[in-house]
Amino acid sequence: MASRYPDLEKAIVSGVERAVASRRVAVAFSGGLDSGLAACLSERFAESVTLYTCGSDGSFDVLAAEELSETIGLPWIHLRISEDDVEDTIRRLISATGTDDPFTISYELQLFTVCESAEEPVVVSGQGADEYFMGCAKYVGCTDGDYDAYVKDGVKRLMEVSVPCELAIAEHFGKTLYYPYLDKNVVDCVGRIDPADLRPADMDSRKRVLKMVAEDLGYPYLAHRTKKSSQYGSGTTDIVRALAKRRGLMYNRYIQSLYEEVFPPSDSP
Repeated sequence: MASRYPDLEKAIVSGVERAVASRRVAVAFSGGLDSGLAACLSERFAESVTLYTCGSDGSFDVLAAEELSETIGLPWIHLRISEDDVEDTIRRLISATGTDDPFTISYELQLFTVCESAEEPVVVSGQGADEYFMGCAKYVGCTDGDYDAYVKDGVKRLMEVSVPCELAIAEHFGKTLYYPYLDKNVVDCVGRIDPADLRPADMDSRKRVLKMVAEDLGYPYLAHRTKKSSQYGSGTTDIVRALAKRRGLMYNRYIQSLYEEVFPPSDSP
């Protein structure tokens, strides 16, 4: 069967090849479509590929990642996070990035832990697939005006908040971070796709185009992987909320208190 989006397919594959060819690679692996396709393509070109999943025991991401790692046949490492260690990890994340945004901290704890733990010099992330291939639930059933605003705001936050924070994490640990779905050639190809193809009609058609690419590349089992947002799928948010409650603080105030421990008000950057 001919590829349905040949230019996009070529852009994703060639981008991964340029980034990982003959190198040792770590994949920030959630067990979903985005990181699963990145892992499979990395295996084609890298010297070695190891999958890393950060999450609490029994969390959605950990169970999904373990299952998919067996299907793919790549080595998998579970980086456990728990109430015993997450507070110190948050402090180190704040110190490395200077961020005090509660959402960013809960979302980036997983990548921080992967970059800190992985021995490989290159870390591959599936970041950006939700924003460019319309993976978020909020895109379904909204008005045209809201949809356009969600898409614009999602890309804006991604490029102005998430990516700078993640690059700071990677630099802190001396890693090279690669995003297959933010590769310029990939983004250019997405921009030429009919917007109607990208917009999901229902929950099952989210990331429809990327699912087709995975199928056409020979990975049909990736196309129907379900996924939760990183901070929820990993169990991180539940752990942090429990610690905040123990201190008698709301979630946001708890994060702010940790930020102030790292950067006392008089010393804040």
